Amino acid sequence: MKRKSGLSKFNSFLAVVLVICIAATAYVINKYPVIKEGEDNAASAEDVATIDAFAAGTYGGIEFNSIEDVVEYYNKCYDYTKTLTAEYDENGETKTYYKLLGDEKLDVGNLLVEGKSNDTINKLVPGIVGGLFTGSVKGLSPSDNRDPNYDTRNDGQYNLTTSALTADDVLEANVVDNGDGTINITIQPKGAILSMPMEDSQGRFFNVLGDISSTVNQISVLSFSQGTIDENFVVNYKGGSGTVTIDTKTGEVIAADYTMLVHIDVQHANVLVLKDKSASLDITYSNHYPADDEYLMTSRQMTRK
Repeated sequence: MKRKSGLSKFNSFLAVVLVICIAATAYVINKYPVIKEGEDNAASAEDVATIDAFAAGTYGGIEFNSIEDVVEYYNKCYDYTKTLTAEYDENGETKTYYKLLGDEKLDVGNLLVEGKSNDTINKLVPGIVGGLFTGSVKGLSPSDNRDPNYDTRNDGQYNLTTSALTADDVLEANVVDNGDGTINITIQPKGAILSMPMEDSQGRFFNVLGDISSTVNQISVLSFSQGTIDENFVVNYKGGSGTVTIDTKTGEVIAADYTMLVHIDVQHANVLVLKDKSASLDITYSNHYPADDEYLMTSRQMTRK
């Protein structure tokens, strides 16, 4: 059955978190004079590789002469892995889902208002977000569903049962031979502003947030003292990467970890009595495959059969 994912639902309340945090941080900063300056490294406009550089060679019996070769092999293994299904017991019913299912986790941190941070509010933010975001089970990123029959985006416009990643989407990639018949492929996609699912380098690799700004625009208590929403609300994706472990005999992805990094900047924000404020925060969204039995049970009341 199709569902609205936890990440999709996060779009609808991320703006609320921003409003709460801006107001609460302003209160704390005004009440408590001890303030530290925040390190806003994530706001740097430069898109640089954070993983090891590609080195041509033969890994696990597979020859890689270029990043194009890496992406081609990644896509081939991704597509094959998504043809594999397994049966699960979900709330007493037998369901057929992807064989490789993963978990999801989202963290918000480094909240700055007017370029300043406060330890008190930083301790509150995880609790606010934790009460709003509940992870679920889904297929290999950028999947938004556990069921291959519903693994689409944009009302069925994009089919996520196959990879659409291109070599041009990739900033850096590398391969490691694990010496046991498996290899690790690590890929860092190029950065993107306000990434959209399946429409850019980040959206073809990660389960991106999508059009957050349209949601922010609907928050009645939030306005901008000057400029438009597009000028004042910048969502910058960069620096994240994903690593997949592949059995080279079968071409199956047997494990994976994806970490998407997002930096949000808000300028000239008016929130209730607060006028012309700037704020920023960092989002770390991660997926681990395979999800363990405890996660399957707690998130979806699922067990493997």
